[in-house]
Amino acid sequence: MGQKVNPIGLRLGINRNWESRWFPNKSTMPANVAEDNKIRKFVKKELYYAGVAQTVIERTTKKLELLLLRLVLVLLLVKKVLMLKN
Repeated sequence: MGQKVNPIGLRLGINRNWESRWFPNKSTMPANVAEDNKIRKFVKKELYYAGVAQTVIERTTKKLELLLLRLVLVLLLVKKVLMLKN
């Protein structure tokens, strides 16, 4: 039997980026990880039907940025239709 590799860990830095971008502080790291988990669960629960594909959290010392990436199929379909018309 072969060794199983986590696909996210394999692709990090090649064609995928981290989902949380911040530098840990020893005293605040456990609280930040727990808060990130709560934010992701809340977004998944409340914005499930909005089509949020990925939640990226960026932190600085005083600021938290939340980036919600959404899969937009409508734009791709419009582009293909316009290409076919031309």
